[in-house]
Amino acid sequence: MTTSRRRYHITTFGCQMNKADSERMAGILEDMGFEWSQDPNDANLVLYNTCTIRDNAEQKVYSYLGRQAKRKHEQADLTLVVAGCVAQQEGEALLRRVPELDLVMGPQHANRLQDLLEQVFDGNQVVATEPIQIVEDITKPRRDSTVTAWVNVIYGCNERCTYCVVPNVRGVEQSRTPEAIRKDMEELGQQGYKEITLLGQNIDAYGRDLPGVTESGRHLHTLTELLYYVHDVPGIERIRFATSHPRYFTERLIRACAELPKVCEHFHIPFQSGDNDILKAMARGYTQEKYRRIIDKIREYMPDASISADAIVGFPGETEAQFENTLKLVEDIGFDLLNTAAYSPRPGTPAALWENQLSEEVKSDRLQRLNHLVSTKAAQASQRYLGRIEEVLVEDQNLKDPTQVMGRTKGNRLTFFAGDINELKGQLVKVKITEIRAFSLTGRVLD
Repeated sequence: MTTSRRRYHITTFGCQMNKADSERMAGILEDMGFEWSQDPNDANLVLYNTCTIRDNAEQKVYSYLGRQAKRKHEQADLTLVVAGCVAQQEGEALLRRVPELDLVMGPQHANRLQDLLEQVFDGNQVVATEPIQIVEDITKPRRDSTVTAWVNVIYGCNERCTYCVVPNVRGVEQSRTPEAIRKDMEELGQQGYKEITLLGQNIDAYGRDLPGVTESGRHLHTLTELLYYVHDVPGIERIRFATSHPRYFTERLIRACAELPKVCEHFHIPFQSGDNDILKAMARGYTQEKYRRIIDKIREYMPDASISADAIVGFPGETEAQFENTLKLVEDIGFDLLNTAAYSPRPGTPAALWENQLSEEVKSDRLQRLNHLVSTKAAQASQRYLGRIEEVLVEDQNLKDPTQVMGRTKGNRLTFFAGDINELKGQLVKVKITEIRAFSLTGRVLD
């Protein structure tokens, strides 16, 4: 690249794993001498880190790409990169659709960005989607926050849910060693980070692929063991983890979360459907009864824990009665937060080929009904905070009101209160809750 001004822009779609990958790739680009540009049109390297879980995210990528591809005809030194799950899934087909692309790379290749770009700068068009052993993280990511950070503990997923494209695009499960994870956390603690979220597509499967079992045949490495092992990292005040799978969620894990003061009482456990026949068709490997038992067990140990989840409506063949079972589950449990989606068929997944697809009208009607119930229940769940004193980790200024700062409670509830960000950033502050909304709170600082 001839210009002295090397500026990059990354747009990230999708899950926390993608955000973590983007931060890592930003770190690599900055090591290579690139500067961040807020405006993609001012950058000479534009990278889209893509998600293929929902159709609309994929369509968005193509419309953004179209604009940049046009720009490339006027600006020859523009480098266009598509990373992430759409890249993995489409591979060379992406080049046929958008010949202006320089580099197409799957999520497993995030750490190889520099090598791949060097091939591009030598004049090659590169597709990197072959499966590889995950390389330990060598670069330190540019983090989007100075207070909270992610640490990957397991890559990939061995589950075969019939609607999900993740195993095809993120590869088989590969756990990082407890030592490597702890080392990452220690460095982040030294850099002043206060909260770590341990990340995995299916985090409860952590350690299954690592060597070592006890005499009784139990794996030595489990998420529970990992929490005990990293719990006392200096400087780290809070630990979260996501995403959990009901099939592997154990009472031992719940007990660890109750015993370890730094682990937040917040659980993200997708249930996807409240109907057993639909769960079976999804190949989820549990029943709604088992899911309810997990939540009961959490509440037995931690009555105040906040519970969030994911749910899909309009899965192929879902009847009105089956959808009502999902409503009933949401009604009974009263989630603090629920990510909802209408089913969208993904290429290369079994359910996409089934004949019993539902109409868009039915799907959007069910989604609206579910969302309405979700916000009603979340508003009820919020009632418990009124008048309470909550510990809030201050992350940022309130963008809508600069006199306020914002942060989260241990239960992951967004909380706003008056204060100076320069004094409070990264601090744990006791806040009396004076106002409640379905998904956020307002309070005042206690002296």
